[in-house]
Amino acid sequence: MHKPIKPAVRLSLGDFASTFVDYSEQVLFGDLWRREELCLRDRSMVTVSALVSGGNLDQLKYHLHLAKENGVTEEELIEVITHLSFYVGWPKAASALETAKMIFRD
Repeated sequence: MHKPIKPAVRLSLGDFASTFVDYSEQVLFGDLWRREELCLRDRSMVTVSALVSGGNLDQLKYHLHLAKENGVTEEELIEVITHLSFYVGWPKAASALETAKMIFRD
């Protein structure tokens, strides 16, 4: 069984959208992220790719940190985003790289 992941959603939405927080903690991170068919590292790579593809930069911030905790290096994450630039669009990749730079340089 994968290690438990503590999502940050309770801090930001706990008193506003408690059901959403419960789903995030119990279903998304309590069940889906703990499935053994993919390792946490691979789940992070897939999630980062999906967030970059959708242009979801606010969520990308959290998942870049989580990806590093799950063993993905900064260099690998930069390469993933660079690779995605030709598939999801240059502006989305450029924005994601700006977000990654901000996260990695803190």
